[in-house]
Amino acid sequence: MCHFKLVAIVGYLIRLSIESVQIEADNCVTDSLTIYDSLLPIRSTILYRICEPTRTLMSFVSTNNLMLVTFQSPQVRRLSGIRAYFEVIPEQKCENTVLVKETTGFEGKISSPYYPSYYPPKCKCTWRFQAPLSTLGIALKFHNYSITKKSVKGCDHGWWEINEHMYCGSYMDHQTVFRVPSPLVHIQLQCSSRLSDKPLLVEYGSYNISQPCPVGSFRCSSGLCVPQAQRCDGVNDCFDESDELFCAALKPACNTSSSRQHSPLVCDGFRDCEDGQDELNCTQSIPCNNRTFKCGNDICFRKQNAKCDGTVDCPDGSDEEGCSCSRSSSTFHRIIGGTDTQEGGWPWQVSLHFIGSAYCGASVISREWLLSAAHCFHGNRLSDPTPWTAHLGMYVQGNAKFVSPVRRIVVHEYYNSQTFDYDIALLQLSIAWPETLKQLIQPICIPPAGQKVRSGEKCWVTGWGRRHEADNKGSPVLQQAEVELIDQTICVSTYGIITSRMLCAGVMSGKRDACRGDSGGPLSCRRKSDGKWILTGIVSWGHGCGRPNFPGVYTRVSNFVPWIQKYVPSLL
Repeated sequence: MCHFKLVAIVGYLIRLSIESVQIEADNCVTDSLTIYDSLLPIRSTILYRICEPTRTLMSFVSTNNLMLVTFQSPQVRRLSGIRAYFEVIPEQKCENTVLVKETTGFEGKISSPYYPSYYPPKCKCTWRFQAPLSTLGIALKFHNYSITKKSVKGCDHGWWEINEHMYCGSYMDHQTVFRVPSPLVHIQLQCSSRLSDKPLLVEYGSYNISQPCPVGSFRCSSGLCVPQAQRCDGVNDCFDESDELFCAALKPACNTSSSRQHSPLVCDGFRDCEDGQDELNCTQSIPCNNRTFKCGNDICFRKQNAKCDGTVDCPDGSDEEGCSCSRSSSTFHRIIGGTDTQEGGWPWQVSLHFIGSAYCGASVISREWLLSAAHCFHGNRLSDPTPWTAHLGMYVQGNAKFVSPVRRIVVHEYYNSQTFDYDIALLQLSIAWPETLKQLIQPICIPPAGQKVRSGEKCWVTGWGRRHEADNKGSPVLQQAEVELIDQTICVSTYGIITSRMLCAGVMSGKRDACRGDSGGPLSCRRKSDGKWILTGIVSWGHGCGRPNFPGVYTRVSNFVPWIQKYVPSLL
């Protein structure tokens, strides 16, 4: 292990900028770069830990004039694996008073301390805004961040006090707008993370309190404004799907060609017109846009969900490359309603054991990678891969055909432990499962990015979890239950806190659902075109188990395909 002790003049701080780190990715078990807010390696003073290789510039600021950097690796003598530099900077006060203009719109920016560096723990910022007219309020546009009303739980990524109301912050992959209907706004940010946190950038400006969005616009739940014409057009323009909720059922324009290019029902794989004209000529080359499928040679066509559908549509065959998942399309009988499966019936089902006991489920997606739920690994103990083992090819608990230690756990960086948003995690096995077991172990197919699903579609949820909510232990035999996908509007109406990264499935009368112990397991849907099984969802959360009018909530896998492919490039 190498130690670098950095000391600045009293009253000044240290900024460490890291350009690249080449270490083994194993959740800091053997390799790590750790930054301390002191000269001693005390756990409570850790500013940040880097556990995987990175080439993205990151910088961190101490809270005093001391910093310790430790580098641990079996190859510790090869310091060429780190590129970093440090500088001494003065302490900055994070406060400002802003007089906004009379004209509405965003006009300036505020940011977290020492932006664009990661901001240190225990920081505090104060901003005061004043609009020139009583009819104007203050709008805040957060970049990759959102604030929601504070619950009884603490805030993981900053708590905000805005005009004496409390809010919690969380990171996400799109912008949000928060509006305060007052010309005088007092904002205080308390940095609540134990470690240094990602930098925050917020645009500010005034808005008309009586008309937050311009005429002809729709106001999203995210606070964004989109043209009214984009409401109910089948495209998630708001990033939170609020523009696609409470819409009348789309009807295919079967006898007109003018709307063919723009209807979301065209070339979606479902025959909506009696003569099937909505699914004709779907692979003719057209200009690329956000609704087309793009081949490896940059040719685009209208057919949606073309990836791995069993039909070669691209001239270069790129739409069917890497599609060896779910080869089994057997039609063995499946019993409905939370009953025993047949051995080998769900070859991608995995049981994850923590310190020897079944804890969560997962799905096989490649020879060495599994997909599960982030909430299974929340906290210091559960995020350590060392106590975890993955049991594959198993029908009865304790009788797995293959067992591997878990080498690495990758929890989505935006996972929100309070709302279960971004509830997805990847696990890398220490030992790849052998091809000789391919009759009992097979990967399930990842859906195409942005794949649309239809309410009422029948799918299956599987696992060794509790068979009834009142049970105190899970089932020894793998269970299965047929459920159906629930309309997103009903899902949102039921729970209220559903995001575009979630979907609901179950039976509204109850009785069929996932339960405790099934978390992280698959929601498997069979594609009609080729019989392959698709990992449509991951068991995430719900209100009880199998209660009437409360379906299960699942992570929507199609929203995370690029993130999955970043770590598992073989799925590209």
